[in-house]
Amino acid sequence: MASSNVRIIPNTRDGHKRVRTRTPNTISKREGCSTTKLDRITSYHCNCFCSSFNLILCGVLRIPVSMASSLSTKPFSTDALSAFASLNSDLRSLSPGYLRLSLRPRLPKRLQIQAAGSTYGNHFRVTTYGESHGGGVGCVIDGCPPRIPLSEADMQVDLDRRRPGQSRITTPRKETDTCKIFSGVSEGLTTGTPIHVFVPNTDQRGNDYSEMSLAYRPSHADATYDMKYGVRSVQGGGRSSARETIGRVASGAVAKKILKDFSGTEILAYVSQVHKVILPEDLIDHDTLTLHQIESNIVRCPDPEYAEKMIAAIDAVRVRGDSVGGVVTCIVRNCPRGLGSPVFDKLEAELAKAVMSLPATKGFQFGSGFAGTFLTGSEHNDEFYIDEHGRTRTRTNRSGGIQGGISNGEIINMRIAFKPTSTIGKKQHTVTRDKKETELIARGRHDPCVVPRAVPMVEAMVALVLVDQLMAQYAQCNLFPVNLDLQEPLVPELEPEEVPF
Repeated sequence: MASSNVRIIPNTRDGHKRVRTRTPNTISKREGCSTTKLDRITSYHCNCFCSSFNLILCGVLRIPVSMASSLSTKPFSTDALSAFASLNSDLRSLSPGYLRLSLRPRLPKRLQIQAAGSTYGNHFRVTTYGESHGGGVGCVIDGCPPRIPLSEADMQVDLDRRRPGQSRITTPRKETDTCKIFSGVSEGLTTGTPIHVFVPNTDQRGNDYSEMSLAYRPSHADATYDMKYGVRSVQGGGRSSARETIGRVASGAVAKKILKDFSGTEILAYVSQVHKVILPEDLIDHDTLTLHQIESNIVRCPDPEYAEKMIAAIDAVRVRGDSVGGVVTCIVRNCPRGLGSPVFDKLEAELAKAVMSLPATKGFQFGSGFAGTFLTGSEHNDEFYIDEHGRTRTRTNRSGGIQGGISNGEIINMRIAFKPTSTIGKKQHTVTRDKKETELIARGRHDPCVVPRAVPMVEAMVALVLVDQLMAQYAQCNLFPVNLDLQEPLVPELEPEEVPF
């Protein structure tokens, strides 16, 4: 028994441990064969390993086939450690030029598709396409419910608010931005199939960007697009241009229509700051604010006095070929309760992601924002009460209409900061694509301040978030009867219609 292998087998059917002994030299040898089963098994697995290792050497490390074959066919013995040591030694002797690691083939195809970043939403999905100086721009809306009245006129209102050439404080580029619906709508009603909206480009001037084809505009996406893709659209910045937002505004108009018809939800944005001109918050009553007040001047500030100051600030830098930034405030009235989810999918997190995806955005505040850090808990907390309709309300709204990541029915309030336009007509230091330092005076037609035209863009992104969250709420919480003791219905009770017979 001294030369035998001992193996203990637990977990037998009768519950007893059994001991099995055998001698490899006497049991495993066949008659007339000089190798043991252990040797043959080791040889088999080594051959499989050689084939797999050969593929790794050629496919991943890009080692020539001849060298890979010599490495992977090293003689193996039953001593596996010595075999691996031999391979390790040979690999160390390779030139670093051979060891170029290529991760591209290993990336999942799904990940490569999502990395494009041109689609937003889970239930109400929007994909934008097109470039600033291409044939046109547009969007495809997937997931829109059927039987919703919709026409080009519903989208054109917001597209006209966004279009260039509106006034002296916007880009002088002349575009009508007339939209056309190619699919998804029949006889004035949505069909539930993808809605395709297209807007042609009619006033392109690609020659304005000849200098920028060689030199990077400071603080623009020119350099990072080259760093990431190795190629970019020179004319107008391609997808980094604010012209990409046409698809967002068009799809946002559809989302706003759904929200308005469903629960009377209103989304209003306005300019609250341009450069150093700041509109005091207490001057605007969010309960009574109207679109007419916002659209009463070219800067889209609802207070006439501060609107004139903002226009003057933009004019001052416009004549010098410079630019300024500002802040857009957005409110949501009559937002359905219960939108948003805990932890990672909080409503304010989704809103922040959406509006921060807009060009030139650099900051986001929600509710009391950073000012809330100066208050104590007793000063900041929104105390509850029951209103005359028996609904739970808050006496203040420092939470901004969202608590715990879920909407509570109060007015949602957020502020988005936009940086100064990066393409300016002043001399700036930069570098070329071939890594030489130079100076650049950018040509082209650009906004001296983006915030007046950013107002409908912010409204659109907020609408896309809310309609997507509304569909998610129905899918998760309204499939079965609600808990009437705690949950409040999303849809107000309607009088039954009389059906003629």
